[in-house]
Amino acid sequence: MSGTVLLTGASTGIGRVLCQRLLDQGREVVALSRRGSGLQHPRLHEHAVDLADAAATAQAAAEVARQFDVTAFVHNAGAMRPALLADVQPEDLPALSQLHIGSAITLMQAVLPGMRQRRFGRVVLLGSRGALGAATRSAYAATKAGLVGLCRTWALELAAEGITVNVVAPGPIGGTEMFHEVVPAHSERERKLAAAIPVQRLGTPQDVAHAVQFFIAPEAGFVTGQVLYVCGGASVGSIVI
Repeated sequence: MSGTVLLTGASTGIGRVLCQRLLDQGREVVALSRRGSGLQHPRLHEHAVDLADAAATAQAAAEVARQFDVTAFVHNAGAMRPALLADVQPEDLPALSQLHIGSAITLMQAVLPGMRQRRFGRVVLLGSRGALGAATRSAYAATKAGLVGLCRTWALELAAEGITVNVVAPGPIGGTEMFHEVVPAHSERERKLAAAIPVQRLGTPQDVAHAVQFFIAPEAGFVTGQVLYVCGGASVGSIVI
């Protein structure tokens, strides 16, 4: 499959697995992350940038738009900053707002002219099951929920130009830094959480990558403005993280 994918947060977890799968699929990948992925491939172009820095993001966006013809944009970069309401810090919300929402707008504005010219584009924003509500997720849930608003708005604005916009919202995904930041690996808490999920297991980065690949495929042109929970049924049940 041809086409260049702009992927954020490709250094670890879901992003790294997705990056490798895209390369295996024949895609050109432009990866924006704070750290390197460790992947080596002639079609992988990695750029170090902190997307929580608005100025650095704008500079990276302009460089990407100048150098590459981006046909798909996957915004996977994220951070959690878990804290109970009484402990949320004043800087948490603006930091996560820039990382999750502000950088998405900046990067999308940069690649949008090319998509419009081709009358083709695929956009996937990585949300979270946590946007439905979870303890210690005030800033995280609020900004991930904001991505749904972006998705639905962009989908309406861009549908007639052949550009689709969707959200993939993971549930508990084992083997990722973000998940194990709050749930220790191989702990009793992890075991109980997995047992509480309707499919009786944690998700994997591959589960999420598979969903993203569906949305960015050329054949997915009749699906836009949607939220797909990759959560093992947790979004229709109740779990305690």
